[in-house]
Amino acid sequence: MKRYRIRRLRGALLAVTAASGLLLTGCSGAGDGGSNKASDSSRRGHAPAPGGEQQSSPDDSREAAPSPDYLSTFALDVDTASYGYARRTLADGRLPDPSTVRPEEFVNSFRQDYDRPDGNGFTVTVDGARTTEDDWSLVRVGLATRGAGDVDDRPPAALTFVIDISGSMGEPGRLDLAKDSLDTMTDQLRDDDSVAIVTFSDEAERVLPMTRLDGHRDDVHDAIDSLEPTDSTNLGAGVETGYETAEDGLRDGATNRVVLISDALANTGDTDSETILERIASERREHGITLFGVGVGSDYGDELMEELADKGDGHTAYVSDEEGAREVFVEQLPRNIDLTARDAKAQVAFDPETVQEFRLIGYDDRRVADDDFRDDSVDGGEVGPGHTVTALYAVRTKEGADGHLATASVRWLDPETRDPHEESGQLETDALDTSVQRASTRFQVTTLAAYFADTLRSTDGDRTSLPGCPSLSELSEQARHLARSTEDEDVSHLADAIGEAQRLRD
Repeated sequence: MKRYRIRRLRGALLAVTAASGLLLTGCSGAGDGGSNKASDSSRRGHAPAPGGEQQSSPDDSREAAPSPDYLSTFALDVDTASYGYARRTLADGRLPDPSTVRPEEFVNSFRQDYDRPDGNGFTVTVDGARTTEDDWSLVRVGLATRGAGDVDDRPPAALTFVIDISGSMGEPGRLDLAKDSLDTMTDQLRDDDSVAIVTFSDEAERVLPMTRLDGHRDDVHDAIDSLEPTDSTNLGAGVETGYETAEDGLRDGATNRVVLISDALANTGDTDSETILERIASERREHGITLFGVGVGSDYGDELMEELADKGDGHTAYVSDEEGAREVFVEQLPRNIDLTARDAKAQVAFDPETVQEFRLIGYDDRRVADDDFRDDSVDGGEVGPGHTVTALYAVRTKEGADGHLATASVRWLDPETRDPHEESGQLETDALDTSVQRASTRFQVTTLAAYFADTLRSTDGDRTSLPGCPSLSELSEQARHLARSTEDEDVSHLADAIGEAQRLRD
């Protein structure tokens, strides 16, 4: 395996210019100023609205900025719920709340064509292309695990389904959708897999203890069919009982996972997220039980569900229709039973000889201190087979830059031995000769998703805060073209969503 040691880079970036203001406040707000550092984060991905949070002047942001370096470090994330919920909201005729839009989850909702490793761990792909803004490029860091393989090759699963049956779940497309999906998934699981079911409304109830499927599938189907909506949403009680059930049914050598299906709108019992999160953290640390959060409903507690999944070493998805439910429960969930990497983190080292400034797009809640990249006690992300993880950077190169641009590394622990491993990839400035519009098809899809996410969380009409700044009408045209050229249904759905956003903004 190729080993690599990142050099600690010292020195300071140039003072923040109008271009860095462009990155953080939108095209028409370039004079508002702001820091250009990858370590900056704003309130959960919400671009501050003009007249809202006070914007610093360029001089003030220079003074307040942390000591700069050329490293960017984050925990890997394969969540897609933000994009799914945005699609649902737009289809309902509403623009999504900007605070629910996470660009990395838009980007990671689409298929990539990265090379894959033969065994556990990752391959690293780094590429980039120029934008229409002088000296600004978009750089893509792509990480891929091995293919999902045959279902018989994975370890057995012990899955505890914690299902919200509160009154709001009675609306079409919530509990009914979950029940149909769980019935289908039960028939797809292996005989040596186990399933438990916990429900919660005003109280939590253990409907089915951990049950081996061999000879007992009818018991699982009967338990699923018995689910009916009742009263309030005591999410805290559901999480607590769910983890107790998972612990009681803990299986050595199996993947022990809690699957929470809810609109995450807690209104009864313990509604404090920190208290609920404490319960998850202790079980995860002691027993290795991970969490998969599945969001449903037109009104959805996106922030709480994401926090729960992050604390539970898991991830989130969102379903709004039969197609999405089948993808999550029949394809994604079985794929996530297996793990190929634990506590995975990425670090990108930009070369100060060629890079003037940079910004990681999204991952606001997944940032890791640079010094913690090789500290294996610091939590990272859990990733299974068949996954890709993509991070996109806006990078401003120095005038006349030529040579090495960046080195991207990923570090992870073997899921069984907990031994650490690293892999890395390089990028040279000559790889930026192509424009974004002429880059590979999958690169264009990546940038299109990122531009769209940034548009949705921008407060400046149809202009985005990333270099290149296509309008919504231009994004819509590009999406339709890519949908035709790729014949990819997911890209067609993206084109539809952009079209809906354009109609709502016009």
